[in-house]
Amino acid sequence: MVIGIDLDGNKDVLGIWNGENESAKFWLSVRNELKNRGVQDILITCVDNLTGFSQAITACYPLTEIQKCIIHQIRNSMRYVSYKDLKKVTADLKPIYKAATEEAALVELNRFEENWGTRYPLSVRSWRNNGEESWRPFSSIRRRSENSSLRPI
Repeated sequence: MVIGIDLDGNKDVLGIWNGENESAKFWLSVRNELKNRGVQDILITCVDNLTGFSQAITACYPLTEIQKCIIHQIRNSMRYVSYKDLKKVTADLKPIYKAATEEAALVELNRFEENWGTRYPLSVRSWRNNGEESWRPFSSIRRRSENSSLRPI
């Protein structure tokens, strides 16, 4: 699903696509279709951490700012965490992605690394490698997810 948000914060569903898989090639075809339908520019796009996804977007819209999906980033970093520590680590991650600024997020990431870096270095590395594109603050847009209003068929 692609949702457009105008500069006033109004949301519109631009389309729903069903592909065999969510490959970069598939999403490149979606971006090309949007361009052919008249979408001239994308200021910000929120995407999964799929290899090649960012390149597929910037091929059509080179000035687009990429924001990686925070849910996927959290899940990715939690893959490396022992079950017994899940609740504590999850609680310690929250200040990172809830931070109001990138600087505040980096302070929280440093704190997280002090607490968990020795035990879960891959989790920390996941945030170091992908965090910059994951923690951009867009709280006013995130208030309501369009996905939450969809019903399974």
